[in-house]
Amino acid sequence: MNIAIEPGSYVAAVSGGVDSVVLLDLLNRKPGLKLTVAHFDHGIRKDSKADRLLVQGLADQHRLSFVFDEGKLGPEASEAKARKARYDFLHRVRKSSGARAVVTAHHQDDFLETAMINLLRGSGRRGLTALKDQDNVVRPLLSWSKQTLIRYARNRGLKWREDSSNADTKYMRNHIRHNILSKMTPVQRRQLIASLDRLSEINHELDMALINYLHMQPVAKQLDRHWFVMLPHNQAREVMAMWLRAHGINTFDTKLLEKLVANAKTLHAGKRIDASKSHFISVDGERLALIRRN
Repeated sequence: MNIAIEPGSYVAAVSGGVDSVVLLDLLNRKPGLKLTVAHFDHGIRKDSKADRLLVQGLADQHRLSFVFDEGKLGPEASEAKARKARYDFLHRVRKSSGARAVVTAHHQDDFLETAMINLLRGSGRRGLTALKDQDNVVRPLLSWSKQTLIRYARNRGLKWREDSSNADTKYMRNHIRHNILSKMTPVQRRQLIASLDRLSEINHELDMALINYLHMQPVAKQLDRHWFVMLPHNQAREVMAMWLRAHGINTFDTKLLEKLVANAKTLHAGKRIDASKSHFISVDGERLALIRRN
């Protein structure tokens, strides 16, 4: 196995499971990388300290810097809460270490699980291809299946720990993993991956078209309101989402997006719409303006 990653300084997110242990092994064998091993103990399982000791031992074995933190979230913590706490920690480490990005061990199965979760949540077209590289998060294992990683780990004689909570199907991801993906045939799996790859291409084409839409607007951070009002609702929603993202606003869900579109089309001139903690949309008769709060 070989992974594609540019030379530089990175934070390797290592939980102690087989995926991240394989990731660390591959990264450590790659020339030109300066690694900081980061481990986050969510505080959900009683035996989680053993995960940290394993990861710390691997970092010492490879003579790498090791950083960890404890979340103390408790056994009832949701997947969303655990994910946010973990990424908040990882990005703190990234900033303090001067690393260019966090490297995670997400693989092909994670990609498929995330697509199904977001489909069930109604997160829209982008949610189906949401798990991918970002500006400061690199995921070099996305083309590799879980079984491929396990085979690699066994062939290399790697040691890892199994997270007991991974078997608990009360979590949506585990339900999808054990009751849906595991029952797909190899042909069905390949068909699903091909469909998602095609959707990713379509999403990129749509995003480029939306950016061109925005570039046609006469003033930066403003939309012609009459033009926006005349857009069909689904198109208006996509334009609104891209407009917000183009100005660094990414923390919105489907419910807020629907509210923004409806208000932008119907409110009287002189009104304001809260778009985020940092911005609001000013409404007048001719335009919508995205304004930063003082």
